[in-house]
Amino acid sequence: MDERSANEPLLSVQVKTTSTSVTVVKWVLKTVMWVVFIAWAALFFFFPANFVSTFYSKFIQLTSGTVFGVTGSFFLAFSAPILLIAFLAIAHLIVSGEEEYQGKKASKKPRYRLWTFPILVDGPFGVVSAAEFIGILLFTVFVIWAIAAYTIEYFKLLADFKLAFMEESILMLELVGLRLGLIGLFCLAFLFLPIARGSVLLRLVDIPFEHATKYHVWLGHLTMALFTFHGLFYIIAWSMQGNLLQEIRAWQNVGIANLPGVISLSAGLLMWVTSLHPVRKNFFELFFYTHQLYVVFIVFLALHVGDFIFTIAAGGIFLFMLDRFLRFCQSRRTVDIISATCLPCGTIELILSKPANLHYNALSFVFIQVRELSWLQWHPFSVSSSPLDGKYHVSVLIKVLGKWTEKLRGLITNNPLVTSKKHSLTASIEGPYGHESPYHLMKFENLILVAGGIGISPFLAILNDILHCIKERKPCLPRNILVVWAVKKSNELSLLSTFGMESICPFFSDYINLEIQAYVTRETERPLEEGKVSRALNKNDPLSVSKGCAMSVLVGTGNKIWSGVYVISSTLGFILCLGLLDIYYINPYGVSFWWYKGLLFLGCMAVGVVVFGGIVIGLWYAWEKRTSDYESKTIRDVVQQNEAMAHKDSSPVSLSGASSTVMYGRRPDFEEIFGSISDRWGSVDVGVIVCGPPTLQTSVARECRSQNLRRTLNKPIFHFNSHSFDL
Repeated sequence: MDERSANEPLLSVQVKTTSTSVTVVKWVLKTVMWVVFIAWAALFFFFPANFVSTFYSKFIQLTSGTVFGVTGSFFLAFSAPILLIAFLAIAHLIVSGEEEYQGKKASKKPRYRLWTFPILVDGPFGVVSAAEFIGILLFTVFVIWAIAAYTIEYFKLLADFKLAFMEESILMLELVGLRLGLIGLFCLAFLFLPIARGSVLLRLVDIPFEHATKYHVWLGHLTMALFTFHGLFYIIAWSMQGNLLQEIRAWQNVGIANLPGVISLSAGLLMWVTSLHPVRKNFFELFFYTHQLYVVFIVFLALHVGDFIFTIAAGGIFLFMLDRFLRFCQSRRTVDIISATCLPCGTIELILSKPANLHYNALSFVFIQVRELSWLQWHPFSVSSSPLDGKYHVSVLIKVLGKWTEKLRGLITNNPLVTSKKHSLTASIEGPYGHESPYHLMKFENLILVAGGIGISPFLAILNDILHCIKERKPCLPRNILVVWAVKKSNELSLLSTFGMESICPFFSDYINLEIQAYVTRETERPLEEGKVSRALNKNDPLSVSKGCAMSVLVGTGNKIWSGVYVISSTLGFILCLGLLDIYYINPYGVSFWWYKGLLFLGCMAVGVVVFGGIVIGLWYAWEKRTSDYESKTIRDVVQQNEAMAHKDSSPVSLSGASSTVMYGRRPDFEEIFGSISDRWGSVDVGVIVCGPPTLQTSVARECRSQNLRRTLNKPIFHFNSHSFDL
């Protein structure tokens, strides 16, 4: 390695400066978004306080005279802020463009970061960073403070009345139950924000959907616990009154309708129980199908509380509806499978066709549906290719672990017990989703990639990305890379046959130090046939390609302008429908039924998404067909590309230029590995990315925390990041 490459970040000279005007605009947008978000969150947090309740009552009086009435007042306070942040986020993403990713430099001194410092590594929450721990504390404090504030207030209120103990108990149960439902609605306002895969909000904060999913899980447990106690308190009170069945069946026209609430809570409980880890792990299909009851949960919640109370959570639900409809439109297209291969270790490699203007990062993932197997099941897989591998394809590696993947392998190998008469695959794709920026290229000069089994897949994409950046002289920070890979059997090492470092960039060793440590845990000695890579298990007859086309660009993480126009037009369409409904129907005809107005409000949300958003999607689709140059490629080009990839799969593993070792009969000793890195790399920031089972993530996170806590000035700071498949 030459002197320059040993002391300077790779290709750091290619820094593109950002204009002052763009910087100022971005700063203003960020400031406004922070102010709006803090004010919005503070409204929820301090709502139980008397001074906030008094202020809000005056706010309702001032704004309820408009055409939207009380519903408009609630909407402005609880839903409008998050939609406004979404609008500003769109502007920020468009203004940012690609410039901030070009200008990143590694910091000279290592520093701790809240998002990458693991605080908790064991327990029900899994691995929790310092920033996440602060969020958990805030929600916990809010729930405790709100329940305590309301309970104390009601005790003082009841003390002024001389009621019998039974009457006082019943009234207290109903009042506290009512407030538990309100607190649950406050949590529901946040519940759907992390689960919108292509959400502009997730793009803004650069949190990928697969990472944000755990926030949805945490909020789901909290929300359903509050709603469960809300219903339980009312059931106990009604039972004490002796009119339980009558109250459960009640469907009031003015006020809260009980029966829709019972139906909504029942649907929520089914989703909650089947989402618990033991059920989800052993009966994934049961979890998947029952989770579609979210439609029942939302609809009957709107019928239960009416329109103006429903607006408390409507903002997050509306953003989720936007994402869900866009995913539906994208998944209608069948996608060409350029190649389907079974590797010697039993892993399946699919190479999917995509248009040149659909971009993704090396840590992105896609959801795949194979219609020959199921029309309802969608499974997430991390991409194993780099976006620089080629404009017209993306590849994924699929480990055969369950019934769905077993049937998929049967289709590819033409097993008569599994396949149908036609030897073809018809796939639909949702995605790609992932980080907004390629942080593996722009944040750390030093990387440790820890993989378990098929978890090596996204790291192959990362290494591909880095080598292509070296070859094409593109900005890229990593200079020292350690790959730690644990597998059960040595035949899994053949996954490296899909990755030819020398063929991508023969001179990469002049720019980076790459070390690969492989651990074979269930074999004590090296097999005699090691060093040979068997040919793929495809039949001689090629797998026929479905009569589809490239992946659709209709995805929330796609074109920023089109996705922004889609969000804005749908929101404005929703507000327009709501206003027209108030002017020409609700106000003139004196519609006063709460449940009916709640249904109409939800209908306006749906019209805004499907009709107004659908128009934009239609124009977006027409633009895609006109601008995509994928159709201009000939069938011969695709076939030649497929043959080149097939040749790559059958070539021997080449790790020349990289320091590689394979150890048998042992697991990685992370204390030893991280201790050695600390001595060798010195006082630097080290990015640690883990992809594997929860036990592996826990072990690595524990060692990162341990090393950071006992760190001295000449030692590195380890930044923990996980890339999880547990969706």
